[in-house]
Amino acid sequence: MAHQVFIDGEAGTTGLQIRERLAARSDIELLLLGEALRKDLAAREAALNEADAVILCLPDEAAKEAVSLVRNPKVKVIDASSAHRVAEGWTYGFPELRAGQREAIAGATRISNPGCYPTGFLGLVAPLVRAGLVPPEFPVTVNAVSGYSGGGKGLIAEFEEKGATDAARPYGYTLKHKHVPEMTRYAGLAHAPLFAPMVGRYAQGMLVEVPLQLWALPNAPKVAALREALQAAYAGERFVSVADEAETLRLQTARAGAAGHVPELDPEALNGTNRLQLYVFGDDGAGQARLVAVLDNLGKGASGAAVQNLNLALGLDEAAGLI
Repeated sequence: MAHQVFIDGEAGTTGLQIRERLAARSDIELLLLGEALRKDLAAREAALNEADAVILCLPDEAAKEAVSLVRNPKVKVIDASSAHRVAEGWTYGFPELRAGQREAIAGATRISNPGCYPTGFLGLVAPLVRAGLVPPEFPVTVNAVSGYSGGGKGLIAEFEEKGATDAARPYGYTLKHKHVPEMTRYAGLAHAPLFAPMVGRYAQGMLVEVPLQLWALPNAPKVAALREALQAAYAGERFVSVADEAETLRLQTARAGAAGHVPELDPEALNGTNRLQLYVFGDDGAGQARLVAVLDNLGKGASGAAVQNLNLALGLDEAAGLI
């Protein structure tokens, strides 16, 4: 029998992509309210308690309100907002984060979807902290660029309807970006990373980069040690992969060549997928490295991750509906 799933906020960017990934599946039955009832509190409350699982694609405060309406203890809640990412009683929905995380998600009734930037950052940094290559106290910096779809309807309208002409728009100068707490906690860092985000003039996809001064790390690890730690952390994973040395050297050579463009390092390279591709570039002589993550901010960074978490929570094939 199909599992009933309600997407609260299905008309938003993330909600629409989740619905697209679920609509054709025979093991999922979507509870749809229709446009007239989407904002009807009684109708929403009924759907929130009738479903086997609900996915919240709402602003933070609306997501908190929706959770308060769920009274059926059997309902699995997956929150795609940032409202519960570091909240007590919620399981962080990044299955590949560490050993046991996948099982924790499968057994949870409250699951918080990771942010898009944190997915790339944690994919790169968390294994290195666990391996002792990056100490928890080390000052970490992360630079990133995302498509404007990550900013929601307002930013999408600004670029697509109002004619915004920025080639790139840096932001977050208050140094209080809402993603920093989850980056800090789940990477195992003692101090918040210095986060420098930017929006590009394209719709979807992202690059997340963490530069490291290897000479400043304990025992000055070699580039190969970083890559090997990441490869060990994600061995056998379907959706997270690490470029090997040969692939990395090919990209470095192409980057220095006349073509000047490497498709694999295009922020749009993995759009439409639930994949996270990691790279370790470095120079042992200089004692420096650049860790790079490529992902779709609306895929592994949002809707794809939500579907992966849904599959786990309902005991279904983790990869169902995902590429």
